Amino acid sequence: MTTALEPALSVRQVLALERVLAGEPEVVAGAGQLDRPVRWVHVAEAADVGVMLSGGEMVLTTGVLLAGDPEAQAEYIRSLHRAEASAVVLGLGRAFPTPPEVMRRAAERCGLPMIVLHRPFPFAELTEEVQSRLVRRKFAAVSLSESVRTALTGLITAGAPLQRMLDEIASHSACPVVVTNLAHRVLATAGERSAVDDVLRDWERIARQAGGSEGDGWVRAELGGRGERWGRIVLCGYRGDAATGRLLADRGAEALVLHRMLGGTVHSWEEQSAESLLTDLVSGVVPARQLLPRARAAGLPVNRRTFVPLVVRDAEAAQLDRVLRLLGLPGLVAELADGVIAVLLSLARDQDAEALAAHFATRLRTEAGGGAADACKAAVVAAADARTGWDDVPAGLREARHVADAVAESPAGLDLPVVVRLRDVHLRGLVRLLRDDPHVQSFAERELDGLLCGADAESELLPVLRTYLATGRNKSRTAQLHHVSRPALYRRLEAIEARLRVDLDDFEQAASVHIALLAHDAQQG
Repeated sequence: MTTALEPALSVRQVLALERVLAGEPEVVAGAGQLDRPVRWVHVAEAADVGVMLSGGEMVLTTGVLLAGDPEAQAEYIRSLHRAEASAVVLGLGRAFPTPPEVMRRAAERCGLPMIVLHRPFPFAELTEEVQSRLVRRKFAAVSLSESVRTALTGLITAGAPLQRMLDEIASHSACPVVVTNLAHRVLATAGERSAVDDVLRDWERIARQAGGSEGDGWVRAELGGRGERWGRIVLCGYRGDAATGRLLADRGAEALVLHRMLGGTVHSWEEQSAESLLTDLVSGVVPARQLLPRARAAGLPVNRRTFVPLVVRDAEAAQLDRVLRLLGLPGLVAELADGVIAVLLSLARDQDAEALAAHFATRLRTEAGGGAADACKAAVVAAADARTGWDDVPAGLREARHVADAVAESPAGLDLPVVVRLRDVHLRGLVRLLRDDPHVQSFAERELDGLLCGADAESELLPVLRTYLATGRNKSRTAQLHHVSRPALYRRLEAIEARLRVDLDDFEQAASVHIALLAHDAQQG
């Protein structure tokens, strides 16, 4: 991809120069075209000047060869229009003491800005001033182009993530930057958070409405390669000149295409977008209400919906995404940690959330090839109760994560439903929810202090205690699982009781120790 550097001044900017103002300029035609770019300034008196132009020139003339010939005057303006001149400046004087009406009318019909200078003005000064400014602007544009390219190439070489690339582009453009797919779904954003949120709040309507015009500061560049487009980068509300905006967008597009071609990450940009959103929802660092524009822009239906928070273990994000598409369920999928994947379903209010969650989990097992005999090996699907309010979604995702983690810490072989909920993990789930409570932490430390302070606790006694309580105080099973004789097990249980100063044959004391151990394991996990 290449960018045509066009560090031009506009006609309006030229007319605002101090040297031009000294000539008392007056716009007599084409006032609506003053933002045309001026690529060069050309002094010409020849009637056929149009054949010498290549477009974008501001032509300066006294009209001395046009005086007294209305047809030549009209043809002069038409030739400038055909040559795509940016404007014509006529110095009033001996040839034309007042603005010539024929030229004015012709310029108005052609939409060509025509300016007259009421005071004598040395054209050489104007050409010198404008040319020097254009050269400086061109040098600045080239310098900016190389600066941006160098910075982005350095990030790509260093293996920087997509977000870091976009932050760099946003720092140069000083406006929100959005990357979308061809369906206008937002894949990533950068820029000042409040400004980005303003853009995303009604993204689809704004994006389509801004479609073709860049006059409002929306500058787009296509993303793709080998004849195929797959997205676009948009500078939203860019306040600089159009040429610099296009340069920044094109340089950014070049870098993003290269970044994607090099495959710096395993996940696609769509997955990274979902991961960022769901991670922020789970963490609670950003209020849910502030994340709503991002969810809507990511393509998640959010108006009058029921949200079902799920957390899945022992599955792959691509597998879950495929099941969602097969079932036609709108939702987001993102990996929160190794082996832990969050799924947020968005259902219509009249749909049965519990039944669809079970259908999703069952289909997931089918896709994984797990039948009833392999149920214990299948992915664990944990769910929180459905939420009808977006603000309740973060708590739901955290609850589903707690349930999934509680199942992971449970003894193997438990008979669990296809979708596990908080009520299915019983005491272990409750303790896990309360694990960060200082009172629970203090209780666990107090109950287990005699074992935790021992050097051999984790290597020998704690595992024995954990197995003994998990098997319902079954001594034969505990001895078998630890590959020790019954007498050896009795000695270890006696050592545990002595250190903890409890009687494990007493149900209440054993239950207290079991709860403390569950809390300790949850805190360590």
